[in-house]
Amino acid sequence: MPMTLTQPYRYLRSGALALAVSLGALGALAQPLPPAITEALARAQVPPEALSLMLVDADGQSPPRLSWRADVPVNPASVMKLVTTTAALDLLGPAYTWRTPVWADGRVQNGVLKGNLVIAGQGDPALSLEKLWLLLRRVQGLGIDKIDGDIVLDRSAFAPPNINPGDFDGEPLRPYNASPDALLINFKSILMTFVPDPANQLARVQMDPPLWGVQMPRSVPLAMAGPTACGDYRAGLQADFADPARIRFAGSYPLGCGEKVWPVAYVDPASYASRAVEGLWRSLGGKLTGSVHDGSAPATSPTFEVVSPTLAEVIHDINKYSNNVMAQQLFLTLALDNTGTAPQVPATFEAAQEVLRQWWSRRVIPPATAASATRPLAVPIVDNGAGLSRQGRISAAGLARLLQVAYLSPFMPELMSSLPVVGLDGTLKGSHAAPASAHLKTGSLRDVLAIAGYVHGSNGHHLCLVAIINHPNASGARRAMDAVMDWAAAEANPSAAATVGR
Repeated sequence: MPMTLTQPYRYLRSGALALAVSLGALGALAQPLPPAITEALARAQVPPEALSLMLVDADGQSPPRLSWRADVPVNPASVMKLVTTTAALDLLGPAYTWRTPVWADGRVQNGVLKGNLVIAGQGDPALSLEKLWLLLRRVQGLGIDKIDGDIVLDRSAFAPPNINPGDFDGEPLRPYNASPDALLINFKSILMTFVPDPANQLARVQMDPPLWGVQMPRSVPLAMAGPTACGDYRAGLQADFADPARIRFAGSYPLGCGEKVWPVAYVDPASYASRAVEGLWRSLGGKLTGSVHDGSAPATSPTFEVVSPTLAEVIHDINKYSNNVMAQQLFLTLALDNTGTAPQVPATFEAAQEVLRQWWSRRVIPPATAASATRPLAVPIVDNGAGLSRQGRISAAGLARLLQVAYLSPFMPELMSSLPVVGLDGTLKGSHAAPASAHLKTGSLRDVLAIAGYVHGSNGHHLCLVAIINHPNASGARRAMDAVMDWAAAEANPSAAATVGR
């Protein structure tokens, strides 16, 4: 069984019994929904039976303030990322980093490496284009201008997932559908930058990273429809990504759009890493006599390592902006074999699910005591750890318990600060609820809309809020979720006048 890297963080034990007592009746209570919420649901044509709702004090000192269908397992969409990031903070610690080892496997003489350059992926979710550029610059800093051999990429830390990027929603070129990879470079995506050049009636096009062997026009015609007209520039370009070796544009780019950056998942993700590494190496002036291909890293110590941002920084991107592939990378990291034994066992979703099940049973399910009538909180079905799934299931009661346990833990500040702030940033920037009233993770899929996190009350008091809608009209219920947030804010601040339906 794969082991996690560090000894688990120990939860603060004060209040543990109170948590078990107050959460023992999470699903037993069934108060009526507040009128403001039922009215907002009616306007969205969503029946109350499609909503699961829980509001409870974060410190676990009181019974739930409201429990509505809280025991029902539902699809939480990206709110499932709370399970993955909370487990990772506990098991790995907020200072955890990923390391990408690099070997100059040979002799360096007169600027030439007589041997192979080897890069081994260890699951870094944040190995961006800039990080790869710095890695290759460090290679050049070793005095290497030419590699008289191959560049070998070791991606064996993760077992290749059996995922087709288009399986989930038929949108294989959406960057959020990128599949995890032990050597995940720039989310397997390209960034196309369009810059108008009115004097020459064209828009200049740049692709980053420069993928080796992939051709793309350096310019497209400029549509001079007026300085303010932009519209759907992507459709107007009439891009064709079908050929992995050639990107084509049959249309034009509007002058009124100014400079735009269009991120697109590369159509042949299996070859992305090799194309990106070779393309960037050659763009830096590096020479290569061999090829870039997959292989195994040497058993010797690496020449140097590239270190990722800390886990606390990574979960900021995962939760604030709901980054799916980063969440999957983190989920698989839970199953990495870091015991130092060889050979390393590749991490799989199944192994990560087992780590999560054991962690949930040990940390989240409250202990049965004589003082509580605790009903077991079912272990969630996490699937890939990101919530980008039709199979994922968790109850509002389970999420509320998770949030309470995290609130009493040493890493509470890191988790809370990673969540979007209502009306201010991340995926909640466009919310019409009271600004800065809560830190909440959001989730949305077809037929799913969800929020979960911490509502801020007076005198530093916090409430845990979970609200999940599973219904065909869920996408039209965002104002109903705003009503839920405003109601929860009023509950947390009873002496203040709540701003409802703003």
